Amino acid sequence: MTDELTPETPDEDEQPIKQRKNGLYPGVSDELAASMKTGWADTELRDLEPIEQAPNTARRREALSRRFPGERLVIPAGNLKTRSNDTEYDFRAATEYVHLTGDQTEDSVLVLEPRENGEGHDATLYRLPRSNRENGEFWLDGMGELWVGRRNSLTEAAALLGVDCADVRELAGSLREATGPVRVVRGHDVGIEAALADKVTAERDEELRVYLSEARLIKDDFEIGELQKAVDSTVRGFEDVVKVLDKAEATSERYIEGTFFLRARVEGNDVGYGSICAAGPHATTLHWVRNNGQVRSGDLLLLDAGVETNTLYTADVTRTLPINGTYTDLQRKIYDAVYEAQEAGIAAVKPGAAFRDFHDAAQRVLAEKLVEWGLVEGPVDRVLELGLQRRWTLHGTGHMLGLDVHDCAVARTETYVNGTLEAGMVLTVEPGLYFQADDLTVPEEYRGIGVRIEDDILVTEDGNRNLSAALPRRSDEVEAWMARLTRQRA
Repeated sequence: MTDELTPETPDEDEQPIKQRKNGLYPGVSDELAASMKTGWADTELRDLEPIEQAPNTARRREALSRRFPGERLVIPAGNLKTRSNDTEYDFRAATEYVHLTGDQTEDSVLVLEPRENGEGHDATLYRLPRSNRENGEFWLDGMGELWVGRRNSLTEAAALLGVDCADVRELAGSLREATGPVRVVRGHDVGIEAALADKVTAERDEELRVYLSEARLIKDDFEIGELQKAVDSTVRGFEDVVKVLDKAEATSERYIEGTFFLRARVEGNDVGYGSICAAGPHATTLHWVRNNGQVRSGDLLLLDAGVETNTLYTADVTRTLPINGTYTDLQRKIYDAVYEAQEAGIAAVKPGAAFRDFHDAAQRVLAEKLVEWGLVEGPVDRVLELGLQRRWTLHGTGHMLGLDVHDCAVARTETYVNGTLEAGMVLTVEPGLYFQADDLTVPEEYRGIGVRIEDDILVTEDGNRNLSAALPRRSDEVEAWMARLTRQRA
């Protein structure tokens, strides 16, 4: 990575760039500075069409306006975060901001300003404009466009996003002077929060955050389409992994992680969360993301991974695969039990059902199997009442899915986990059984085996649709699918 020109002394003026212009930089002559101001073509983009989700984001802003009449609402995208010294992590805009704008630009802020007549809000998106060529910002600022790439002008952004845009560098001052009730989504932009410190309260701000979380519970057609894209790419990523399992055996779980990541970056923005590439006993660790273990023939691979689309919607799919292509008798017995539990869970997903129903259905099947195998004393109702099965089932059977892998996470209990399923909701169904390597309460042959099967399920008007149905689930289908892909590899 190249290094930027840096002044010997800090800038003393409140300029929008980190360095001073010509004459005050080591190695920058007046002639060079003058040259850099001129000779650039007009690159303004014209006749731009709005992005596909612009009508959807406009409707979401209107609903937000109706919910908080007469109040100024501030929703930041967030800032870059330092990874090490002068390098930053790749930017990922705040979910609330993306849902309301379709934009993913760092340092931006959406503000809904209440109209003077008290009827609705005027929305303004505050962003950085194009780099200034006159004052040297373009090439001397570390965030200038010569260093980090072109950004849309305010006019271009307004045309694409369907909302008025203004210079974000003017926002903090205007917020300090603002009067009337204000709410801000916290945790993304410390500068904006500081400007509003004496105008907001944690309780009122949390109400805004909760509303925005609950507003994502039901997906519109655009969102469902993006989730299907994410799932389809994820299916292809799983196929990629099966084709290189021989290379993973020669290296480590990281070969699996890297293989899936390539698909995510080629067809989307990124992975939606850290890929879990857990081979052998690592499959009993729910969030094994170190991915530095060995991949051995005869063991199982628990692969939990999801592609995130360019619009930031993510899939979340898990399969537990026999590394050599064939389950042992015990592996198959455990896998088929989890499959049966998942089938029961998926069948319970339908409009009007309680959110907890699919979890309860899956847990009952797993408890029955544990009693049948003699691992816990029945009857099954006693096991469920005391939660004894959870030593081996460990986690809930699913969660909402969308822009976040655990979407709608701060929604109220009564609207989410104690709520009712409605058409348009998308959730995972992911039962599992995990026998830890040091669990002395189970026979030795069970120890170190972990199985999870996870699919992404859309609640429809008359039941549900499995968005990830293209990926085999039944044990015999998994083996046949792996055999076919292995032959293609050869």
